[in-house]
Amino acid sequence: MHKAWKVDPAESLKAGPGFVLADVDPASTPGFKGDKKTGEEVLAADAADLTELQQRLYARGVEGDERRVLLVLQGMDTAGKDGTVRHVVGMTHPEGVQLTSFKAPTAWERRHDFLWRVARRVPEPGKLGVFNRSHYEDVLIQRVHQMAPAAEIERRYGAINEFEAGLVDRGISVLKVMLHISPDEQKKRLQERLDRPEKNWKYNPADVTERGFWKEYQEAYQLAIERCSTDVAPWYVIPADKKWFARIAVQRLLDGVLEGLDLTWPLPDYDIAAEKKRLKKS
Repeated sequence: MHKAWKVDPAESLKAGPGFVLADVDPASTPGFKGDKKTGEEVLAADAADLTELQQRLYARGVEGDERRVLLVLQGMDTAGKDGTVRHVVGMTHPEGVQLTSFKAPTAWERRHDFLWRVARRVPEPGKLGVFNRSHYEDVLIQRVHQMAPAAEIERRYGAINEFEAGLVDRGISVLKVMLHISPDEQKKRLQERLDRPEKNWKYNPADVTERGFWKEYQEAYQLAIERCSTDVAPWYVIPADKKWFARIAVQRLLDGVLEGLDLTWPLPDYDIAAEKKRLKKS
């Protein structure tokens, strides 16, 4: 871990018992001693370590190792999910990444249980899977807009916990991250999308409409984190007003998960010395 980290994000950002979302300052940088420049240096310096760990995971998967990692990214609109994918996950080997961006369910998907489409996108052995939004939309937006009965929303918390525990039992390490942004910072980022022609395509008028439900969304996130931050699949809440901090925090959390797997390169099933001789003579 880089020396600029005074406290590992796995400790400082974990949503444990008694967690209160409203107590998290979206502009803070918990456990990190440094500014934006330092953060950018950390992101660049640690990219190689993350890439090697991810390649080891992929190589072991090719050899039949069932282990894999699932990164779940949640947050309000403009919180930085796409940027995190691009600047953190994007630095790894693309062949070993499985990315899914969940949109509103189709008519066919709505005919099944809410976890049906999610289960189909669980990463394959050796892969780093990324859910850009996830099954948590079904207890967030659906709760805020009352798109499902209250009893059904309540049932889903338990179903999510069972689902994630099942993933862990199958050798899937689950890393759940909420990028926590303030309404003022979101407004600034939406304004930027309107002001810069190259970002106009990212602007969605519905985002402004959803701002009117900010309080309800914060309550929904609080409940989702309370009910679904478990020992096997805890939630990590990352202050995201500073994009650079959010990115290095996710990077460090991913590093920690992969380091915990104690991944080694697969041993060859052939005689290296003999193959060197054969190659030299060829």
